[in-house]
Amino acid sequence: MMQRRHLLGALSALASPGFAAPQVQPLSAATLAQTFGGLRPSTRQPVLFVGHGSPLNVLPGNVWHDSWRQLGARLLAQAEPPQLIVSISAHWLTRGGWQVTGMATPRTIHDFGGFPDALYTMQYPAPGHPAAAAALADALGQGLPEGIGMEVDTQDWGLDHGTWSVLLPMFPQAAIPVLQLSLDYAMPWAEHYRFGQQLRQWRDHGVLVLGSGNIVHNLRRMQYEASPHQAYDWALEFDEAVYQRIQRGELAALAEFSPDDPLVRLAHPTYDHYLPLLYAAAATYPDEPVEVFNRGFQLASVSMQSVLWGAASS
Repeated sequence: MMQRRHLLGALSALASPGFAAPQVQPLSAATLAQTFGGLRPSTRQPVLFVGHGSPLNVLPGNVWHDSWRQLGARLLAQAEPPQLIVSISAHWLTRGGWQVTGMATPRTIHDFGGFPDALYTMQYPAPGHPAAAAALADALGQGLPEGIGMEVDTQDWGLDHGTWSVLLPMFPQAAIPVLQLSLDYAMPWAEHYRFGQQLRQWRDHGVLVLGSGNIVHNLRRMQYEASPHQAYDWALEFDEAVYQRIQRGELAALAEFSPDDPLVRLAHPTYDHYLPLLYAAAATYPDEPVEVFNRGFQLASVSMQSVLWGAASS
């Protein structure tokens, strides 16, 4: 486990007469750059949650792919495009702590089976950012309970399809560095939300936070003949419940659904695809503009509802 750096705190002023309170100097640009792994201060980047659905959506010719491509163009058209993407994908689960990819050239992981050959030849050669990974692990690792780690992975993982299948249409040049953050599946939902709140400050240093999962994800109940506007009643109900909380700005309440509730268990027999939403929602600030898009379904049991928080050029 790496040593943890601690930011300088403000000194408390003594209240006795005649004692001049020490002047607390703002952190220098060099210190800030070191704290954030060399990332420059920037205008605040948006936060994005994407319902990624089937790996086939990475291929051109479907509405989801087209939507991601258009959104990528908007994000690149900002006065300051992202310097780094931190992705939280449903497909990297750990226990006993979190990990973040720290290799210079993360591999493209084809973590699926039974799809056309074209998917297995696709690569997303975005660079990593080892310095930012080390700084992020250092920052996020502070304050974790004893026995819970935050580590940098330099060889095992990479970019799984929850990350690259949506980034390839958005940013086909693969020029923006990408880090992927794991999900500690053993943690309570509220702990995931709390952990995600620590990503907020990184948005002011050029980081686009991306959560990639699905608000409804039940592969056991798929209906292959269903249209994008058809879904089970329980799928529509849970999708709408999440939508309403997002629209009202009740984002902490997204972590208050019980995994044992019958409706939640139908929407998520396993809840790995729900957790990335908690990170994205937690990384926002109160009263940020919100844009919900891709409100549809795949196979009647996979919600494609996606959310953009914060300003982006339209």
